[in-house]
Amino acid sequence: MLVLGIESTCDETAAAVVEDGRKILSSIVFSQANLHAAYGGVYPELASRAHIESIITVIDEAISKAQISKDQIDLVAVANAPGLVGGLLIGVETAKALSLALSIPFIGINHVEAHLYAAMMTTSKTSFPALGVVLSGGHTLIVKIEAMGSYTILGTTIDDALGEAFDKLSVMLGYSYPGGPMIETLAELGNPKAFQLTSGKVQDKPFAFSYSGLKTACRTLIEKQHQPLSETFKQDLAASFQHTVFTDLAKKIDKAAKQEGLYHVFLGGGVMCNKKLCEHLESYLKDLKLHVAPKELCVDNAVMIAGLGYHRYLLQGHSDPLDLTPKTRTPQW
Repeated sequence: MLVLGIESTCDETAAAVVEDGRKILSSIVFSQANLHAAYGGVYPELASRAHIESIITVIDEAISKAQISKDQIDLVAVANAPGLVGGLLIGVETAKALSLALSIPFIGINHVEAHLYAAMMTTSKTSFPALGVVLSGGHTLIVKIEAMGSYTILGTTIDDALGEAFDKLSVMLGYSYPGGPMIETLAELGNPKAFQLTSGKVQDKPFAFSYSGLKTACRTLIEKQHQPLSETFKQDLAASFQHTVFTDLAKKIDKAAKQEGLYHVFLGGGVMCNKKLCEHLESYLKDLKLHVAPKELCVDNAVMIAGLGYHRYLLQGHSDPLDLTPKTRTPQW
């Protein structure tokens, strides 16, 4: 089955063609990062306009690169939740139009669930139950994967996502959006124990995350420094921040895996592009089998949408209705 995937939840317009849920025939991603850099984050109205301008071109490029015709597509899968409403609407309505024009089914896909599937695509055999972890600019959560399409949320963020915390720290230090790569670069040269920082804890929710307090602590340290900030200070704060959040994350993954009796851990989302994070988790979680999505599938992409769409359609057995509406927040799994 040839599946065309469409992704437009935030600031990437992407399309991909995937065969039978695993074989990647094409993947095109148009990033808007330069467009939003001046604002220190994603400007929703500009993101929507950029999606409108690029989505048809991106889809055409994906189909051309896959060396197929539109008539050969069997299914259209589109991210319909969660995300920015403008981008979601553009993606979903485009998928509906293609479905009608080509007389093929379409199916809506949970963007966060797709990040988990990205970590499964390169494994020869997927073992369930397993632990799933998503770390991105908009989402941070730990779930128990009972089976494909069946999940139990163990913990999520009560305020900010981890990727968003990286972005905001970068801006506070005088750099632009996106901030993850810059914080990672600075941290390589810094002392991870220079500042005693702590990640937020949520009463009676051992697997929940909170980063608002940590961001405030970083801002307070910055405001106490002489301006302009020294390179050493920036490097040390970045390293201390990374060490704090990575250690907290590793502990929660370890505790969740032991509580649920799980061995396999699937990790996806843009923050997983951080090399130090992968090294930290591998060192701390030696008793667990970690499956990390390839770097190009960690960031927002349409391959994961098309891949998961194949399985979702087989499980569901029919097309989604044409009145399917986007959801800005993650639906209950």
